[in-house]
Amino acid sequence: MSVVGIDLGFQSCYVAVARAGGIETVANEYSDRSTPACISFGPKNRSIGAAAKSQVISNAKNTVQSFKRFHGRAFSDPFVQAEKASLAYELVQLPTGSTGIKAMYMEEERNFTIEQVTGMLLTKLKETAENALKKPVVDCVVSVPCFYTDAERRSVMDATQIAGLNCLRLINETTAVALAYGIYKQDLPALEEKPRNVVFVDMGHSAYQVSVCAFNKGKLKVLATAFDTTLGGRKFDEVLVEYFCEEFGKKYKLDIKSKIRALLRLYQECERLKKLMSANASDLPMNIECFMNDIDVSGTMNRSKFLEMCEGLLARVEPPLRSVLEQARLKKEDIYAVEIVGGTTRIPAVKEKISKFFGKEVSTTLNADEAVARGCALQCAILSPAFKVREFSITDLIPYPISLRWNSPAEEGLSDCEVFPKNHAAPFSKVLTFYRKEPFTLEAYYSSPKELPYPDPAIAHFLVQKVTPQTDGSSSKVKVKVRVNIHGIFSVSSASLVEVHKSDENEEPMETDQHAKEEEKMQVDEEQQKAEEQQQTQPENKAESEEMETCQADSKDKKVDQPPQAKKAKVKTTTVDLPIENQLVWQIGKDMLNLFIENEGKMIMQDKLEKERNDAKNAVEEYVYEMRDKLCGVYEKFVSEDDRNSFTLKLEDTEIWLYEDGEDQPKQIYIDKLTELKDELYEHLDEADVAKVEKSANEAMEWMNNNLNLQNKRSLTLDPVIKAKDIQAKAKELASICNPIVNKPKPKVELPKEEQKPTEPNGPLDGQGDAGSGTQPPEQGSAPTATDKKLPEMDID
Repeated sequence: MSVVGIDLGFQSCYVAVARAGGIETVANEYSDRSTPACISFGPKNRSIGAAAKSQVISNAKNTVQSFKRFHGRAFSDPFVQAEKASLAYELVQLPTGSTGIKAMYMEEERNFTIEQVTGMLLTKLKETAENALKKPVVDCVVSVPCFYTDAERRSVMDATQIAGLNCLRLINETTAVALAYGIYKQDLPALEEKPRNVVFVDMGHSAYQVSVCAFNKGKLKVLATAFDTTLGGRKFDEVLVEYFCEEFGKKYKLDIKSKIRALLRLYQECERLKKLMSANASDLPMNIECFMNDIDVSGTMNRSKFLEMCEGLLARVEPPLRSVLEQARLKKEDIYAVEIVGGTTRIPAVKEKISKFFGKEVSTTLNADEAVARGCALQCAILSPAFKVREFSITDLIPYPISLRWNSPAEEGLSDCEVFPKNHAAPFSKVLTFYRKEPFTLEAYYSSPKELPYPDPAIAHFLVQKVTPQTDGSSSKVKVKVRVNIHGIFSVSSASLVEVHKSDENEEPMETDQHAKEEEKMQVDEEQQKAEEQQQTQPENKAESEEMETCQADSKDKKVDQPPQAKKAKVKTTTVDLPIENQLVWQIGKDMLNLFIENEGKMIMQDKLEKERNDAKNAVEEYVYEMRDKLCGVYEKFVSEDDRNSFTLKLEDTEIWLYEDGEDQPKQIYIDKLTELKDELYEHLDEADVAKVEKSANEAMEWMNNNLNLQNKRSLTLDPVIKAKDIQAKAKELASICNPIVNKPKPKVELPKEEQKPTEPNGPLDGQGDAGSGTQPPEQGSAPTATDKKLPEMDID
């Protein structure tokens, strides 16, 4: 079973794996631990990662990057429309209304969903993990920003399925960092002691996230999170880009924004300059050759000037820090440490802002780039039975309050109830009770739309089906279990109808929907109080206990709501599971998902075929260069002048062919061309015979070297270790083994003469007699001659 953690970043991705020695971040085929979140579509295949990054400028319209931010978003989303203008590639509206990406692939215009594109990236990361582990990878844990909504999380889950991965958990990035920090700490307070509070700050390429976590021995609880979903490294890059666009416009009269390739080059140079300024306070040059219209441009920038331009951005660092403390009801003095990760925290001014707010030095004990991936791998190891990991429970939270809305017959209108308040523990389940005579719909939505980085607060509609009244016509009790699962995704996980069977004629009064509404609220409040009182070490087990507590609450509420009766009826209850129909926001249907999985498989195969074709072409090119060098080097003394000239000419012809007609040929053509170039003298020999010759030659060489060594140590006055006759005998022995194999003639391949003249199998062919084999085939029914008996030996082939 594979144990893999994937940090699916906006700009760069990292893969960590669990091995016997611990957690290791693995490198890709370029020996780089960072894989760019970039995909380039070409006429024959896709390039993913570093290979795609190199095509950002040369194949700008078909190279896709920074697509992670479009997960689960409608094309009409204002955020998507705002981003659209700054992209080199084209965004399109898909039939479902969601955002898609248009690209030319296999010389055909194709529209891809964001899930498909992320699935392609995950396929590459999966391949990187498989190369490191030397075995297939299926199970993994994938990180997502803590501010992702339900629709965004479901979208990433669909992408993992397209890539053929089984995602054991979607984990929030700051939670993964907290796990990577806490699991190795040996000095954490005991469970009964006051927890250690640590703040984790993650500022990456596109977003800024802050979490405060409470640590006890073997336990991590996220207390609060805050974020700025658009503050990241790219915003600092944009400040530099705007400055140089204006400067170069005045200085060189260039309209840089009119040419997307020039703009992309400027973005790359500005990112490089920003990183240099983090380490240097002096003036730094910006030089780009043949930037636009064959004009070379140059400029300078220093850290102090850059920080002046970034004042507005730096002012956005503090509010999330203040918010997270207010939500957790903590003071700055309660914070034990402030851990920072993410590439943008390397900007000295950002680090200084965080340090100044908390009044203490920030800690950089974690790897700023790889901490998330390592935390994901640790979570995967905890969830995997293949690894034994120190017990460490994780209680995450829900970043936005979730409410349910339903149609209430009693109130003749809509009723609603907040089932999960902001910062509620997750994963978590609750059971609500409704009284209904017919099927009904529950609408789940985020109850604080202003907090969302997302215009649509809707989560899903859940239709509870097959609800029927009691036998006496009264409303049936329906228990509905709502849940935020391990991925942070909300669902109505189950619904059951409670059927009441009475043994006498006394009737119980029917509870109204108003009572049901009050009961729901009482249950939620009781569960929340219980959750706060109890130490939650296993959220999954806790979910079951919550259901039992809720059932007890039901019975208590019934006793309170019911008037006193003279005689209590004997009641027998049974429960019947009810089907639930889900109508989710931006959910990919099963048929469409299966089609995407199939298409990804075809694209993987096409990439593989193209790679094999290129490898075959490269093999021919490599052989040409290698043999040309050897003919003038190690083989020079052993090749005649005519043979060398002839073969050199053949190599030159092959080289010219490679760069002209052979530029784009099928794989088999290259294989045939290489076979044609190589010496075919010994191709007919069996592998076993070749191995026998090689073994004998090696043994003879070893015998000779050993005796030479012994002779060198021996005095010249003494008899030699071996004599000439010994060497002659060894040479004769070697020749007797090797010569029959090396000199074995190639078998002649001839078509049987019977096939040419099937009507005359026993007679001479066209009057030529035995010209083909030197013998006359015997007549039918005659006895074979001595010459005939030798035929099988001649026709061994």
